[in-house]
Amino acid sequence: MAIFLLTVVTLAYAGYNLFVKVSGEHMPKEATTTVLATYCLQMGAMVSTTVFLIFLTIQGGHTMRLSSAAYGYALIGGLCIGIAEVCYFYIFGGIGNIKPLPANLVIPTVVTGTIVITLIVSFFIFKERLTLLQLFGAVMIVGGIMVMFMGHRGTGHA
Repeated sequence: MAIFLLTVVTLAYAGYNLFVKVSGEHMPKEATTTVLATYCLQMGAMVSTTVFLIFLTIQGGHTMRLSSAAYGYALIGGLCIGIAEVCYFYIFGGIGNIKPLPANLVIPTVVTGTIVITLIVSFFIFKERLTLLQLFGAVMIVGGIMVMFMGHRGTGHA
């Protein structure tokens, strides 16, 4: 079951990244903000979560009550993703004198950047073990991102 859920999460995050890119490409020239696209994205997330909540409620047998800390950290996580989404739409939509960047540069940078940040935070904050192999992988990720940006002129075309 864990592999199935991991596959669903991976496909859903890929869809999220790619559909934000497609949405950004459809921003009208006269648009000065992408905030309504971000709001629409959040509403889509709310609909899918609400459907799942209804399903669980009908199914019964679930404890829905969480700790205050769980709610608080979930809220902070939501704020982080909201900020990321606003920025994503600006990057992909080319709003506010920002030249749009290609998905094949932005999405790998964001996804692999989160891997490196997670390794660092996991080691220093969560006190999790970090192997030399993981450290080597993180160095390769940073090097790979640097290579991806080489030759990129900031015009949306590599």
